[in-house]
Amino acid sequence: MDRYADTDLTRQTLSIVIPVYNEARTLRALIERVLRAPLPMERELIVVDDGSTDDSQAIIMSMAAEDDRIRPVCHEHNQGKGAAIRTALEHVTGDWIIIQDADLEYDPQEYTILLEPVRTGLADAVFGSRFLVGKYTRVLFFWHKALNNALTLITNIPVSYTHLTLPTKRIV
Repeated sequence: MDRYADTDLTRQTLSIVIPVYNEARTLRALIERVLRAPLPMERELIVVDDGSTDDSQAIIMSMAAEDDRIRPVCHEHNQGKGAAIRTALEHVTGDWIIIQDADLEYDPQEYTILLEPVRTGLADAVFGSRFLVGKYTRVLFFWHKALNNALTLITNIPVSYTHLTLPTKRIV
């Protein structure tokens, strides 16, 4: 676990994986924020367009032509976020990896906070959550979490308690 403990990050590279599907509205701003985020290390952005039907791919290619830290990868058709991440991981060359959604939900300014437990040897991996209380909290997320919990509860009620009958299939 202490493989990177007190590592000098200035000699490391952070690979920032950005899966994209129809994010033309926020993509340019997100990439600019990621490039400006304060980091004590080099960075590379692996931006995977997952078959977008809007201008996302053109934006990625344009920005990659202007900045060699941006490495574009394109899927011909939509394969899902998981496939976009797996594709990106094939292109990663950095010592560290962060997965950044392209919808501006997560703030690139918090990368150093995410990296700290790993850098100091306190963790092997760090997973962020929009629901955990951290340094900042938004009231909006209370209702988001409450509704998610209610939907989860409803969908987890066993069918036998709801008096519903489900069609059965006989296997011969």
